[in-house]
Amino acid sequence: MTSDTKSVWGLSAAHLVTDLYSPVLPAILPLLIAEQGYSFFLAGLIVTVYNLTSSLVQPLVGWVFDTRGFAFHISTTVLISATFISVIGLFDNYYLVLASVAVAALGHAFFHPSALGTVSRLTLDASRGRITSYFVIGGNLGYAIGPICAGVAVGLMGLQGLVLLVIPGIVMAVVLRRILPPPERLKTPVAAPRTERPAYRAIALLVAASGLRAWAIFGSVAFLPTILTLRGIDLVTANLLVSGMLIAGVVGQLVGGTLSDRYGRKEYTLIGLVAAIPPFIIFLTTGGIVSLVAMIVFGFILWSTFAVTVAMAHEMAPGNVGLVSGLMLGLAVGVGGMGVAATGWIADLTASLPLGLMTIPLAIALAVPLFLAVPYPWKSLSRSRPFSR
Repeated sequence: MTSDTKSVWGLSAAHLVTDLYSPVLPAILPLLIAEQGYSFFLAGLIVTVYNLTSSLVQPLVGWVFDTRGFAFHISTTVLISATFISVIGLFDNYYLVLASVAVAALGHAFFHPSALGTVSRLTLDASRGRITSYFVIGGNLGYAIGPICAGVAVGLMGLQGLVLLVIPGIVMAVVLRRILPPPERLKTPVAAPRTERPAYRAIALLVAASGLRAWAIFGSVAFLPTILTLRGIDLVTANLLVSGMLIAGVVGQLVGGTLSDRYGRKEYTLIGLVAAIPPFIIFLTTGGIVSLVAMIVFGFILWSTFAVTVAMAHEMAPGNVGLVSGLMLGLAVGVGGMGVAATGWIADLTASLPLGLMTIPLAIALAVPLFLAVPYPWKSLSRSRPFSR
């Protein structure tokens, strides 16, 4: 097998479109809090419902991909996400908002396991970190563009302006329907059955640790626009700054994936997590340009470990790449989404959003020993050990 980078970049472009709508919710939380009177907890719960719904569905989609080779057409997933995210601003009822968010999450969930499973089967282990990062950065770019689109839309027309976001979604869905082949032609043949069992203990530890990291990632993305507005920065500028952090994370993904191929995935992940803690604390405890630079550095370092751990999961369960993709991008992200609500709850309890955001470095610190315990070979030791099961 060779690494088919052309196909991977095509899937990465589709990933960008799919994930464009995911960060819209965090971007509009300040307006939902101000205009609808939601508490930090209720606002954070919206993000939690989105992430949790996606997390429950993605492993199932991954299992179906592994066992049946079935995949959803990307245009359909884009249209679902675009429509149900865009109508949120039209609802005054909190429960309708939650329901719309849940349906939008289904569109998000249908895409990832089958697409990432295909990427895995197009990739050699020697370049898995780098090639996986090519696919993942498509989603990162979508995350970076989403807040900008949301900021412009609500800046022009308020919350109701979100309905404008359905336009690029419809256009993209039509284009994707015309240029992409049906799912039956997109999928690769399902690999022959393997005699070894997946490394269940290793995967469980990896997913748990990734869930804590997801808490840090999505908790920061959810509440950074709000804390920046509390510092006197307007909402559009705040979302642009968060987009800058996410773009830094795109660069980090490429750097992290490449370095992990050379120096080891476990080594890079642990160093990256530890190194991400100081800049976030600096962001919270300082102001001005120093704080903003620290925020960008934090995004670069923390996001750089994401594709690396997805590559680890694929190597630990080569016969179940769809399922483990669903677990890593679904279940782990859902656990992280629950953490977003916890961050909001602590902010409400202490009447201080900065204190609530101190849960972010705490979650990263808790993830370190779990990643350390994952029975994955140390490349620096120049020998391979079998995964514990």
